[in-house]
Amino acid sequence: MNTFKAIFQQYDWDSIQSKIYQTTSKDVERSLSKTKRNLNDFLVLISPAAQNYLEQMAQECHEITKKRFGRTIQMYAPLYLSNECQNICTYCGFSLDNKIKRKTLLDSEIKLEVEALKSLGFDHVLLVTGEANYTVNINYFLNAIALIREQFSIISVEVQPLSTEDYERLHDAGVYSVLVYQETYHQEVYKKYHTKGKKSNFDYRLETPDRIGTAGIHKIGLGVLLGLEDWRTDSFFNALHLDYLQKKYWQTKYSVSFPRLRPAEGIIEPNFIMDDKDLTQLICAYRLWNEDLEISISTRENEKFRNNIIPIGVTSMSAGSKTNPGGYVVDQQSLEQFEISDERSAREIAQIITNTGYEPVWKDWDKIYSHKVESYKVLE
Repeated sequence: MNTFKAIFQQYDWDSIQSKIYQTTSKDVERSLSKTKRNLNDFLVLISPAAQNYLEQMAQECHEITKKRFGRTIQMYAPLYLSNECQNICTYCGFSLDNKIKRKTLLDSEIKLEVEALKSLGFDHVLLVTGEANYTVNINYFLNAIALIREQFSIISVEVQPLSTEDYERLHDAGVYSVLVYQETYHQEVYKKYHTKGKKSNFDYRLETPDRIGTAGIHKIGLGVLLGLEDWRTDSFFNALHLDYLQKKYWQTKYSVSFPRLRPAEGIIEPNFIMDDKDLTQLICAYRLWNEDLEISISTRENEKFRNNIIPIGVTSMSAGSKTNPGGYVVDQQSLEQFEISDERSAREIAQIITNTGYEPVWKDWDKIYSHKVESYKVLE
C-alpha cells in the first residue's frame, strides 16, 4: 500500500524551514488576495512575515468559518481509561520511566465515569489511554466501547497506533473518529523524545492515518505537539499530511488539534515557545487554507485565549476535562497526563459560547441517521 511516507520523503525539513522564514510581505499579500489557496499559501500564512496581517487573517477566518460551519461549537470531553504506558517519552506524564501509580479503569469504574459525563450534558466522548499493548489493547477498547456505546452519539478514540484490521473493528464497534498525533515530523528530533517502546518507530506512526483511512473511519484527527520543534515547520508537514489524506481518502472528514506542551510529572521544558499570538496565526492559516477542516481547542489553553478564539475559526472545544484515569469521580487524585489550564465547568463554557453569539452543540452525529442509511441500503 502506498502511504504518506513516499510523499514525506520528497521534502527536506531545513529547506521548508528556510522557505518559511524567507517569506516576504508581498508573498503574504499575494496569498491573502486569493479566494482559493494551496499548500504553498499555507506555508506563507504561517511565516513570521504574515504576523503583520493577523487582523485581516482573523476577519476572513471568521467569515469563512461562519459560512461553512455556522455559529456552532461542538462540545466534547475526554475520558481517560488508563495511564499505563510502555513508552518512554520525555514530555509525557505517563512515560514508563516516571515512578507513578498506574491505573486502568475496570468496567464498573468506566460506568461511573460515564454517568458523571452524562450528568454534565456530554454526548461526545473521547476515549484516551497510554500505550500499553499487553493490558490496554484492542480487546480492552472494544469492551469499553460496548459498555458506553448506548450512552454517547459520538465516540472518538486517542490510543496507540493500531493495525488496519483493528481500526476496522473499532469502526464496526461504533467509533466515529480516531485522533493520532505525529508529535513532531522532524525525524531526528523525534528519536530524542521517544527513546523506548513502540512509539519510537517513526515510520509506523507516520503511516497510521493511512491505516485509519483504509479502515473507513468517519473522521481522522491530526496534530503536532507544539513545543517539541519549530512550530511553523512542524505545522507545514502536518498540513502536507492532511493534504495527502484528503486527496486519497476523500470521503473522510478531518480535524486538527493544537496541543501545546503543558506541565506534567517528569517532563522537559518546551524546546520552542509558542505564544497565544502564534497559535492564533496558525489557526487562521489552517482555516484560510482549508475551509472544510474542523479545528479543535482543548483545555490545555487558558481561559482568555479560549474565550477570544471562539468567533475566529474553532469548531469544537473540550470543557471540564480531567486528564487522569477516573478523574471525574473514581480516582480524582490519580496522576494526570498534563495539567489543564482552563478549569471551568462544561456549563460555564457553554454559557460563554452562548454569550459570544454561538450555539454549543453537544453532538454532530445521531445514530438515527446511520440507522436510516442502513435501512435504505437494505431496501436497495
